[in-house]
Amino acid sequence: MVQIAIIGGGIGGLTTALALKHFGFDCQVFEQAPELHDVGAAIAIWPNALRVLRRLNLADDILTRAGVMKEIRWLDQNGWLINSVSIPESIALHRADLQMTLVQALPPSSLSLGHQLINYTQHDDKMIATFANGDTVEADFLIGADGIHSDVRAQFLNDGAPIDRGYTVWRGISATVPSALAPATAVELQGRGIRFGIGPVGLGRLGWWAAANTDDTHNLLDLFKGWYPPVLELIESTPSPAILKTGAFDRESTKTWGRGRMTLLGDAIHPTTPNLGQGGCLAIEDAFVLARCFEKYGPVEDALRNYERARYKRTAAIAKYSRYYGSVGQWENPLPRALRRTTLALIPEALTQRLMQIVFDYDATDYTN
Repeated sequence: MVQIAIIGGGIGGLTTALALKHFGFDCQVFEQAPELHDVGAAIAIWPNALRVLRRLNLADDILTRAGVMKEIRWLDQNGWLINSVSIPESIALHRADLQMTLVQALPPSSLSLGHQLINYTQHDDKMIATFANGDTVEADFLIGADGIHSDVRAQFLNDGAPIDRGYTVWRGISATVPSALAPATAVELQGRGIRFGIGPVGLGRLGWWAAANTDDTHNLLDLFKGWYPPVLELIESTPSPAILKTGAFDRESTKTWGRGRMTLLGDAIHPTTPNLGQGGCLAIEDAFVLARCFEKYGPVEDALRNYERARYKRTAAIAKYSRYYGSVGQWENPLPRALRRTTLALIPEALTQRLMQIVFDYDATDYTN
């Protein structure tokens, strides 16, 4: 039987294992962490990714722990509505809840923890992976799904660190649900070089994120002083140790995703700034398209190359859109900010929906994509 080694036990790696299993392929996931912790923030599952999870018969379990989103609203920092749009079925949930659902859908023997990759080599038709714990694993194919700081990518491309786009992002989950917030609604509030996002994540919780042109973390409340009260309520009700802080990183797109019997997926090859909430969704799409290519072309190198060609254009475009949206969202100059608000306020809902369809209508389970 064909053996496929997946490096990385995050959303992309686990979904890849499940998608491959769906098509009858045997795989093993190697995760560097010694155990899976209940950490992380919220993750949005937009229609393009939810479609894949339904095909893998995972959506029903995920929905029991998720918050539903039926509308997106843009507000100013005082809470005044700028614009809104109705959206097709979308959800958000704690990343740990999604990860655990994926883990529980796999045979326990399919996940090996405590495996930090040291290097990999290809000998004839076999991939040899060596880990820091002394283990050496032989497989027919190797998939690098080990995130934005991918060890597989570092050995393959050696192209340095991801690009810092110049602003800081904080993420948290709160058990407080301010009464002023509409249910089943995702919200983005815009200010001067600073933004705040809110959305339901299920089980009576709200996920939130903040972005600012500063890395000052002495007091996040000071950063949003005078803003719409629910913003301050959510920050205050989230324990400080549970607030995650990162830079906004991505990379320039490349058409070189793999060589021989190795390829990359998710953040390992196309990390995306968090502005569109599509990073995890693209990894889920990657997973199914890769498995689909194995099913269509068989366990041969050509399956990997066809997967890479099928995914490059879409992932490059969404990374670019996300980078641009974030750049505009972080404007500080009063005139561009006024133009941003006016333009956003004047966009008809029908046009916004058509623009969103470019992202949402993609179907990774459709062999024509």
